[in-house]
Amino acid sequence: MKPQSLLHKSLLATSVALLLTGCGTTAEEPAVQAEALSTSESALLFGALPSCDEPEELDEVIEHACIHAEMGPFEPVTAAALGAPVLVDVSAPHTTFNISLPRSTNSWGWAGRVSFLPDESGEFAFLLSRHRGLRIYEAATGTEVARECRYEIPAEVCGALKTTILADLEADTEYYLEFRSVLRRNASFSLIVEEAGHHHEE
Repeated sequence: MKPQSLLHKSLLATSVALLLTGCGTTAEEPAVQAEALSTSESALLFGALPSCDEPEELDEVIEHACIHAEMGPFEPVTAAALGAPVLVDVSAPHTTFNISLPRSTNSWGWAGRVSFLPDESGEFAFLLSRHRGLRIYEAATGTEVARECRYEIPAEVCGALKTTILADLEADTEYYLEFRSVLRRNASFSLIVEEAGHHHEE
């Protein structure tokens, strides 16, 4: 019985070693995936964002925004072409901006930017009537702002809005919201920006 016991222990040890080696390999895979995600982001694949962990916290924000998406007030605007001065401002609260993107002259599809200037620091929800999202840049430096997560709004919650993207912004800092579209039907859409949370001073 002892030879079998030793063989059994040897097999167990070998299995553990293989498992540990396997764990080492899989630990590197998230880094590769993160690099691929970064590449996707740089290629303007707006959908490459994690899902919001607790969408129920957005319920009140989405419910409020949905009223404005359906009832207004509405303001039609045409985004500035990429590389052109950004003169269109979408900072007015509780307003549905019906945005039209200009045809891009230096790349495929349609693309444009609008300006947003928050009067308070905190988390903001960018609610869109399309599935494609946006990228956010500091106007003064051109630095891209990290977006926290996205939430696909169920049709039964709000038929007029499809996507919510959260980002943390600073007061009195101008931001450029950049939108792109391959298809003409996605080049016209609605945007509502709502505060989703304040920064609390200690």
